[in-house]
Amino acid sequence: MNSKEILSARSLTKTFKSGDHSLTVLHSVSFTIEKGISCAIVGPSGSGKTTLLGLCAGLDKPTSGSVFLNEKEISQYSETQLSQIRNEEIGFIFQSFQLIPTLTALENVMVPIELRGLPFREVSARAYQLLDSVGLSERVHHYPNQLSGGEQQRVGLARAFIHKPSILFADEPTGNLDGETGAQIEELLFGLNQEQGTTLVIVTHDQELAARCDRIIELKNGRMVEDRYTSEPSEDKITGVNTL
Repeated sequence: MNSKEILSARSLTKTFKSGDHSLTVLHSVSFTIEKGISCAIVGPSGSGKTTLLGLCAGLDKPTSGSVFLNEKEISQYSETQLSQIRNEEIGFIFQSFQLIPTLTALENVMVPIELRGLPFREVSARAYQLLDSVGLSERVHHYPNQLSGGEQQRVGLARAFIHKPSILFADEPTGNLDGETGAQIEELLFGLNQEQGTTLVIVTHDQELAARCDRIIELKNGRMVEDRYTSEPSEDKITGVNTL
């Protein structure tokens, strides 16, 4: 990897086994992603998009091949090492929100960095700041069941950015939302991406969302069939900045 690359997938293959049967959902997928850009992974259902995202984010291990993040081969890491990487360098937004129901919005956002031993006041102040940036300053003490789907996704977005990740993975971030709410989440995603200089990798069926990204990778039947730029990323964007 060169200094402008943040993620490298090399010949990633993933096979699932059930008894005597096996199913390969990814076939030797390779690509690199530059720092600071936005990249959409698209393709029909069952093409391996979410599996690929999970491998790149260290949520699963490939059957063969390697994943490098910031020049570290995370596909060979232990679960303890992966937990540390996810806590320090990776943000992840789930389609199903994945909020802890017994915690408030503020507490859910604080969870990823509470275990670092940072002062409570510092952690809570940053969580308040992020919730305010996604329009939830009046909802910080509400529990998930008191929030709409769009509000829960905003909490998930704030939580993903709490530790200033160098790369953010989003799995169908607008898939469970109505059109208007999905558009709001989309604006927040790209806004925070640009403000923090965080590399953004999105799995989506939404062609309009994909078209907003700097780059589109298309999968079909577990194979990469297209890799194209919608625009050439600028030097400033690749370099990135962190302001929040």
